[in-house]
Amino acid sequence: MNRLTRIAALLALAVSGLASTLAPVQARISIDLNAPTPEPMPIALPMFLAENGEAQQYAQALTQVIQADLEGTGFFRAIPENAHISRISNFDAPVAYADWQAINAQALIVGSVNASGGQVVVKFRLFDVFSGEPFGEGLQFAGTTDGWRRMAHKVADAVYSRITGEGGYFDSRVVFVSETGPKDQRQKRLAVMDQDGANVAYLTDSSSIVLAPRFSPQGDRILFTSYSSGFPSIYLMDVGSLQMRSLGEQPGTMTFAPRFAPDGQRIVFSLERGGNTDIYALDTGSGQLSQLTNSPAIETAPSYSPDGSQIVFESDRSGNQQLYVMSAGGGEPVRVSNGEGRYGTPVWSPRGDYIAFTKQNAGRFHIGVMRTDGSEERLLTASYLDEGPTWAPNGRVLMFTRQGAGAGGQPALFSVDITGRNLKQVPTETSASDPAWSPLLP
Repeated sequence: MNRLTRIAALLALAVSGLASTLAPVQARISIDLNAPTPEPMPIALPMFLAENGEAQQYAQALTQVIQADLEGTGFFRAIPENAHISRISNFDAPVAYADWQAINAQALIVGSVNASGGQVVVKFRLFDVFSGEPFGEGLQFAGTTDGWRRMAHKVADAVYSRITGEGGYFDSRVVFVSETGPKDQRQKRLAVMDQDGANVAYLTDSSSIVLAPRFSPQGDRILFTSYSSGFPSIYLMDVGSLQMRSLGEQPGTMTFAPRFAPDGQRIVFSLERGGNTDIYALDTGSGQLSQLTNSPAIETAPSYSPDGSQIVFESDRSGNQQLYVMSAGGGEPVRVSNGEGRYGTPVWSPRGDYIAFTKQNAGRFHIGVMRTDGSEERLLTASYLDEGPTWAPNGRVLMFTRQGAGAGGQPALFSVDITGRNLKQVPTETSASDPAWSPLLP
């Protein structure tokens, strides 16, 4: 499989979902994700059953990915299999609820795998142990063997959603900048991976500096800034073919910090001309360009609201970096950041309820969130350098770049819940920066 075919398969893999005949039941178990100190829910996740010999290699791997997804949220704890009293030997066998109650499992996940001729079929059921009832419908996912990890993520998404009431985010991808070499001779390439760091594929070579990649709302295209011409310019890449074209190119200007509008047809970005930087919008089909701000200040890092009606951006028009919100068509902006320090890289939550940002104050960098009117500001992290947050598709988790001090301080990707809990590093093959989360994959 060549590089283009592999990337297309990873990004556009078809996985079907078929409901079983189980009727949905209203179960009692749930997790309040906003509780001050939620205890991880103990769950039982026996290894999925292999229905045939070819499925053996996938059954354990699928189970491990599902467990890693759920435990990685900080809201679930899998009970070790050696503590299980019951053993699952048949996907359709009745559940011995008393055995699972005895080890304090609140939820039980039972699954099976069948593999044949390059195809994998995964089935699972979720049970509320203490009510002694199935939790929702059983589900079946089918796809190619290359997509077994996606099926595991889809199972984890279904379990997470049913128990928490929130949308899932495991079956998604992250585009980022892969960095190698010493700090004074940095080589940067665009790369894409599963949200848990697996299945890395490289989209560009290291012949020129690349920055700030951003997925389209459909996940089929990526915007980024490249220095291939010697000056920053915006490019649009098709993720299936890796074909690229320049956008918004204006003689004597620099363009950077692009983002898609929710309709996927327009982009918003910064354009510098004659020493002045303003925000512009571009229709990617017609090429029509519209200037949205006209100020002597530096105005950059624009991000649309989910309904496309507003744009948040950073500007130093008040003397230092602050956050402003304006109509998507331009007009007089309203300042929404009010705390001490400087604010930048704002990005609107996909749920529309928060704006995430980078804050610099008293020699420290923070990732934070605030309501869209600037109220309820909450700082989630603090370090030598944290910057560039991106939202998970469900609006519950943020990923960002963290870098340490000194020559040995390499950039890495971290994630954190919007409550500030569960801060952790995201594994990557190389140093990494500028993450951008995709929508949920189809």
